[in-house]
Amino acid sequence: MSRIIHPNYGCSRRQAIRSLVSGSILLPGIFSQLLADESGDEENPLAPRAPHFPGKAKRVIFLYMSGGVSHLDTFDPKPKLMADAWKPESSAKPTNSRYLAPLWEFKRGGKCGTEVSDLFPFVRECMDDICLVRSMYGDNNDHFQATLGIHTGSVSFKRPSLGSWVSYGLGTENQNLPSYAVLAPELPYAGSQVWSADFLPGCHQGTRVVAGPEPIPDLIRRSQSPEIQNLELGLLDRFNRKHLQQRSTDSALAARIKSFETAFGMQREMPEVLDLSKETDATLALYGLERGSNKGFAWQCLVARRMAERGVRFIELIDIGSHDNWDAHADMKTHIPLAKNVDQAIAGLLKDLKSRGMLDDTLVVWTTEFGRSPVGEGRGRGHHNSAYSSWMAGGGVKGGTVYGASDEYGNTIAENPVHVHDFHATILHLLGFDHKKLTFRHGGRDFRLTDVAGKVIPALLA
Repeated sequence: MSRIIHPNYGCSRRQAIRSLVSGSILLPGIFSQLLADESGDEENPLAPRAPHFPGKAKRVIFLYMSGGVSHLDTFDPKPKLMADAWKPESSAKPTNSRYLAPLWEFKRGGKCGTEVSDLFPFVRECMDDICLVRSMYGDNNDHFQATLGIHTGSVSFKRPSLGSWVSYGLGTENQNLPSYAVLAPELPYAGSQVWSADFLPGCHQGTRVVAGPEPIPDLIRRSQSPEIQNLELGLLDRFNRKHLQQRSTDSALAARIKSFETAFGMQREMPEVLDLSKETDATLALYGLERGSNKGFAWQCLVARRMAERGVRFIELIDIGSHDNWDAHADMKTHIPLAKNVDQAIAGLLKDLKSRGMLDDTLVVWTTEFGRSPVGEGRGRGHHNSAYSSWMAGGGVKGGTVYGASDEYGNTIAENPVHVHDFHATILHLLGFDHKKLTFRHGGRDFRLTDVAGKVIPALLA
């Protein structure tokens, strides 16, 4: 469709913006000419797209525990570690390098009988729906790099996040909500880079939502009526797209234009998503959420379910608040309040999704950046990327199963190792993507989430 510019419209884009800021001065008749539908000229980068093959999962809820959860105290029982508590790790190492026993008892959960510690009694009840991986490993033992690794696949260079790749590959079913939302009360290690689109089009970057009175800044502020705002934004969109025509290679400009459109849609729809007043008492109790509360991990989980049922493709929940995380160097007992904050909420999310028939096509992922060492640092544990645990539920995974194993002390992988790239490849496969073909050309090279590695783990698939 050709673009028609009326010869009497002598104002520039800059003048139009100034006019809109100072107040609406253009007549509706002029608007009707300006706002002729010409949106078909540019492809919508967030339009729904088909994956490479039919995937079992249509969306992802990614539960990220920041700081490094101890696999030895949660999902990977080690009787030998318990028996050898306080013994030196090796005669060749200093005497203060001693094994630290887990502080919590492990018990079987569900019909499958998977053992989970008393730190997660609610999640333990859901193990029939969970595929637990006890053989995860990554490439770096530092929080910053390991956090980038589990999110972007790279520990050394800026790369797009997993959520951005999913948004890029699938688009979104709801143009009034972001395709990728991040519920994060505080910034994690590596900051906003963990939800960055980097070299992908900017519209695929995660939109951060925080608990509190203003979850998204300036979301519902309007200086005029919705009708006037509609007209003004339509005019501005016309000038923006004319501006873009002359700068067709400017991906950042195109992303900003799309972000404005999404932001306007969010003004209408996001407040309803975040309004939990119509949720039943039974649902709130399932998550362990008090009526009227708008903070905590239970709030994040319930909002995630509401986003998922409204078409958001990728929703990440980051468990970090008031600078507390799972980095338990001094005392493993710091895991207690952290687990209590998330355990019932996570189990509630799984049960709620299942009761609504959503778990079949919603992939729920639980992970951390690395585990913790079998030897103690006093009464705490150090960073440990050589072996740790993660799990997935719903979305085509084989529930009630355990894959891989660490050695008798939880120090190294004993069987069926799963690198972060393999984990990402399997997630993409469940969504219907060949991870080797989901690529984006940048700087003369075709990049992908899994770089030049990664393999799908068939044993994790139902």
